[in-house]
Amino acid sequence: MTSPSSCASIAVRRTASLRSPMTRASIILRKKMDCRVKPGNDEGKALQASRQVRRREFIALLGASGMALSAWPLAARAQRPALPVIGFLRSTTATGSEYLVDAFRQGLKEAGFVEGQNVAVEYRWADNQLGRLPKMAADLVRRQVKVIVCNHPAANAARVATATIPILFVTGEDPVKRGLVASLNRPGGNLTGVKFFSGSQLGAKRLELLVELAPKTAVIAVLVDPNYVGHAAELAEVEAAGRTLGRRLVVVKAATDGEFAAAFARMVQAGAGALLVGAGPLFTSQRRALVALAVRHAILAMYSQREHVEAGGLISYSASTSGACRQAGLYTGKILDGAKPSELPVLQPTTFELVINLKTAKALGLTVPPTLLARADAVIE
Repeated sequence: MTSPSSCASIAVRRTASLRSPMTRASIILRKKMDCRVKPGNDEGKALQASRQVRRREFIALLGASGMALSAWPLAARAQRPALPVIGFLRSTTATGSEYLVDAFRQGLKEAGFVEGQNVAVEYRWADNQLGRLPKMAADLVRRQVKVIVCNHPAANAARVATATIPILFVTGEDPVKRGLVASLNRPGGNLTGVKFFSGSQLGAKRLELLVELAPKTAVIAVLVDPNYVGHAAELAEVEAAGRTLGRRLVVVKAATDGEFAAAFARMVQAGAGALLVGAGPLFTSQRRALVALAVRHAILAMYSQREHVEAGGLISYSASTSGACRQAGLYTGKILDGAKPSELPVLQPTTFELVINLKTAKALGLTVPPTLLARADAVIE
């Protein structure tokens, strides 16, 4: 039987044997260090100080490296190239123009650009106040946009603001006659765009269709916007067609939507049974107000855009404005990819559409002639 003192002795020996290699090495190292560095030795003190400095420098280096690594994602984000910016400038209101913006975005997407992903768009709306356009165009130029997409009134302001930034217009008028480009095939300068026939090109045809729709109507009102660049040419063509067709025309002007009600009152007073609504951005953006007034006064109205009929209007004949804006989106993509406006020919429509709203015709007590209905490209029931 082992005594307590013997057990303690064995335990001590076991513990010593387990720790002895490390302990002996530590003792030898410490003795060597003590021999090299003595408290009273100036050289040793200097060596200790040097090691402490190096240790502090190493810790500082680790801290700095950590900060640099943590800041790297922020720096990487800051160094990402900014998205190219498109200026979208129109004389109209944003409300009522949503379908044009959607069509433009569709064209951009087909060209490989998606708003918010690889391109940004700055929108400017003059709310049918043409005097605001020059300042808006100048602001887009200061922002150094890559291209300015605009309707005809806005294009006039944009070309005054810049001779270098590409300008892409969408217009219902002849851009050569209006001085926007030198020719349709080779525009020259910094402008090109998309032309859809309207106003002076289709005014006479619209009047013919209106007379076919309402053959017994002797007096026809013509509503024009005096601020629209093509209103004089459109009116001259319509008046010539009216004389040929033997109809008396009553010309009524409205430069703002606030003048619509008074304009319709003059039509009714003149005994007009039908109405030809002229072309222009004002009448397109405010189409719902025009349609409501025509229905209220039971006047058979011909419009310049399909969107009027979709909003409850009776009949329209035109090229597609939404199609033109889609083409503008495609052209914008080409310009962003490096194409020069001077080398992009002005695009023109190849098809026109006659649209009739049978629901509105029924509400007005009108029977649409079968021959006219057979020629319709779209019928809304």
